[in-house]
Amino acid sequence: MKNLSVRDLVLMAFYVAVFMVLDTFVNTLPLFQMPNGGSLGISTIPLLMASYQLGWQKGLIVSIVSVFAQFVTGPMYTPDLVGFLLDYFIAFSVYGIACLFPNRGMFYSGVLITNVIRFISSTLSGCIVWATPVWASITYNATYMLPTLILGLILVPLLMKALAPAMKKRARSV
Repeated sequence: MKNLSVRDLVLMAFYVAVFMVLDTFVNTLPLFQMPNGGSLGISTIPLLMASYQLGWQKGLIVSIVSVFAQFVTGPMYTPDLVGFLLDYFIAFSVYGIACLFPNRGMFYSGVLITNVIRFISSTLSGCIVWATPVWASITYNATYMLPTLILGLILVPLLMKALAPAMKKRARSV
């Protein structure tokens, strides 16, 4: 990734900023919060968008930077390094590779696959770090991950379709 243009850097910073705004918004509303961590993942939408617009390498950088931005946007629920890796680093970094999975029309399989990986990672954390029984961890994580998945499957294709003309126009003018 030797050829980072100013446009790329601005878009990457933009996606991190949108992530931070949405994450702060969700963290301020108890309606979207689970009692022991986890929330409706509206902030994952810019991470997915970064992957689809910028490619997996830049998308991965945006996602990793966003993991550390979470220290600023709200409380992080983790007692140790394993918890941090499973609940934050793996769970959010994976969104950067969404574009590697093929789309089928308006169905973006990368949204599905990355959310499933995040769900597995968070469920493992529940079992390993928090000593929760498997079914309890699955149930707890599904309560916010299922709505996050549905939101991503609806919003990402719609946003990509709406932004497609602007992305093509910009690509030609650069």
